[in-house]
Amino acid sequence: MNLKDNKYAQYYLVKEMMDTVETIRKFDPACSQPVADAAMEKGRLMFSGEGSSRIMPSKNAGRKAKRWGLDLNVQTEGSHQACEYDLSKYVVCLASNSGRTKETLLLANDLRAKGHKQFFGLTANVNTPLEDVCVKTHVLQCGWENAVAATKSVVEQALYCESIIWNAAKCDMKAALAGLPEKVEKALTMDIPAEVVKWVKGAKTIYFAGMNDGVAEELTLKTNEITRRKSDFLEGTYALHGIEEVMEEGDIVFVVEPIESEYEKYKTVFGNAKVHVVAIDTKPTPFTTIVVPEGGEMQPYVYLCAGWNILVEVGISDGINLDKPNRARKVGNEM
Repeated sequence: MNLKDNKYAQYYLVKEMMDTVETIRKFDPACSQPVADAAMEKGRLMFSGEGSSRIMPSKNAGRKAKRWGLDLNVQTEGSHQACEYDLSKYVVCLASNSGRTKETLLLANDLRAKGHKQFFGLTANVNTPLEDVCVKTHVLQCGWENAVAATKSVVEQALYCESIIWNAAKCDMKAALAGLPEKVEKALTMDIPAEVVKWVKGAKTIYFAGMNDGVAEELTLKTNEITRRKSDFLEGTYALHGIEEVMEEGDIVFVVEPIESEYEKYKTVFGNAKVHVVAIDTKPTPFTTIVVPEGGEMQPYVYLCAGWNILVEVGISDGINLDKPNRARKVGNEM
């Protein structure tokens, strides 16, 4: 996709996806230092929120903390379920773009009623109900989005949550961010094979498989919002453990960074099910592959943007209004 062609430029969604480049460039990792300090003092951190405000931001940060062996217990849960937990020993980070999400506010009010002193808000708006309740709230710099599907805000939320981990580990995130805007721009603007778009349009169900870091899961949600098609998230190697029983000939599976030792198994399982397989990776694979730039520690952001690119091409091909789904709302469940 590109903003020089009006078939793309007419949509806020595409503009906001492209705004991600500048959002990354302007991001200051120091913004989350107070949360990182509090989390390391407590030793426990809980991320909560709903939908896109939680899926990639929290899971990407949690995966990084575990990969690094950081001495910090990082958890994530939806707001209603988190209300069941004793969070008195946790620092809690509550994300809601609108600052008006019902479930998130219920949890925030519950924490305040219990006298919790360290729960922080993350939102894209100023003067919101969430900001009124939380001890301290960080407002995203990317600005409010006009398209229903959240995009640039997802990336900035993810950067904020990940920066908590970097700050907690006393690592300099700025070096890892260097060059990322250009790599993300490449992922957003690279040509998507027409064959892949055709396969997606012919599928009854679109599957995304990948690690539990929120990337494949977030793309599953965006598939619903952007292409109006059924999708399913297959965590890790879930795709190799029985889902082929209900896959239909002509379905498609996007595998984000497929595990090399499982290449042959993927070929056998998906071949028997007669489904198309497309890998999103930094190198060629035995499958049709969308090859993206190397992003190092920030690779998930590059994968996410490549996935957006694919979904936009499908939506454009179908003549869909990318900004306004028929039923989905900007604020899914508003207080």
